[in-house]
Amino acid sequence: MQEVRVRFAPSPTGTLHIGGARTALFNYLFARSMAGKFILRLEDTDLSRSSEDSALGILEGLSWLGLDWDEGPGKDGSYGPYRQSERLSIYKEYLQRLLDSNKAYYCFCSPEEIQQQREQARLKKLDYKYSGKCQDLSSEEAAQRLQQGEKAVIRLRVPTEGTTTVKDLIRGNVRFNNSLLDDFIIAKSDGWPTYNFAVVVDDHTMKISHVIRAEEHLSNTPKQLHIYEALNITPPEFAHVSMILAPDRSKLSKRHGATSVQEFRTQGFLPEALLNYLALLGWSMGEDLDFLILGEMVQKFQLDNVSRSPAIYDTDKLAWMNGHYLGITEPEKILSLIEDEAKQRGWLKNDNKEYFIDVIKLIHKRIKMLSEFWEHAEYFFADFSSYDEKGKQKYFLKGNSVEILTEVWESLEKIEPFNSEAIEASIRKKAEKMNLKAAELIHPIRLALTGRTKTPGLFEIMEVLGKNKCLQRIKTAIDYIKI
Repeated sequence: MQEVRVRFAPSPTGTLHIGGARTALFNYLFARSMAGKFILRLEDTDLSRSSEDSALGILEGLSWLGLDWDEGPGKDGSYGPYRQSERLSIYKEYLQRLLDSNKAYYCFCSPEEIQQQREQARLKKLDYKYSGKCQDLSSEEAAQRLQQGEKAVIRLRVPTEGTTTVKDLIRGNVRFNNSLLDDFIIAKSDGWPTYNFAVVVDDHTMKISHVIRAEEHLSNTPKQLHIYEALNITPPEFAHVSMILAPDRSKLSKRHGATSVQEFRTQGFLPEALLNYLALLGWSMGEDLDFLILGEMVQKFQLDNVSRSPAIYDTDKLAWMNGHYLGITEPEKILSLIEDEAKQRGWLKNDNKEYFIDVIKLIHKRIKMLSEFWEHAEYFFADFSSYDEKGKQKYFLKGNSVEILTEVWESLEKIEPFNSEAIEASIRKKAEKMNLKAAELIHPIRLALTGRTKTPGLFEIMEVLGKNKCLQRIKTAIDYIKI
């Protein structure tokens, strides 16, 4: 049985976006579920637009997601190089095969001539197709013109009759009329191959068994099949995954919240959450499962369960899912993710790591993104001089708030040990003694200690803040109310 070998082949002309990450994930899951190999290839023949920064960003994004490749940049295998820019000699060999067998030919038509043909087609309201002007040039004449310094592209001879059938593992058989194609270019005048030719040679020489890619590449597949046939080599199996659309079913863009993997990381998303969400975009896990870690996805993944219908991107669901993963992540792991920024803010010091972890324990189940931690945790690390306006009107400036806070201050001073159980018992006892509901004490205390009306459990907050800080802030609130 042939070894399963799949590839993710991004172009390093931009960032690793949500669609590319999902394609990489589906390839990874299929490879791992079939005990196969996952290959990373950088398609960087667009030398003017490709950049090393972009390439590094893609590698870092995949590594952060946990999608480790078996062969590719940094992990050489038997079928490299894994950057197209380093494979020119391989492409030239296969181009020469087609020229020698008369399956391809040099075309000397100038850009001006091609533009003129396009304009004529437009005036006749026809789709442009190359006229075939250079089809019958002899190899001797072509060689002579090249020797004289004329520029030429290389075109593939394409049949004009019949149909080409793409056997797609997700979509079934998809037929294309050959009459819609022309003798398309497979190598540019500078000698570099076009996308369709390079990808065929790469997939063949890297022994790719299955090509799992985005639906937008389906229209390229007939051209690639003609190249496979001209080279007399067997194509891989194809599977084209559905598009990802915005909630209004328009093309997905940044305005819908779709962004690069690096930006998701900066915003405070966890890789486990992003992977889990990407898996839901076009793949049914069955059993109404929402949450699966990567290893569980590998066990369940089947191409049969990948939908041919467009997937709808939903930022709210992604945030909700990220909140779930933050809630089940160990506080120590969360600290490692935010440690650098915590030190930069001056919040994390050599002697307060345990305190910081205690704060995380109170907050991590209440936030959806790590970037929200700082706003939620601020009162644990810095004093404040203002209070929530509505809370101030409701809990400080009406009734007997000074009396309440004074009584509470006196009770707290006597508590030892200062833990949440003892604090709660004391405050509830004080409320009973003052003939008040416990909430009538809890709300002004919360506002005095945090400046806010919505926080984690008050008694747990007080234990973490400690007795001295609680007494200090209550005293500050009393003085504030008296002014």
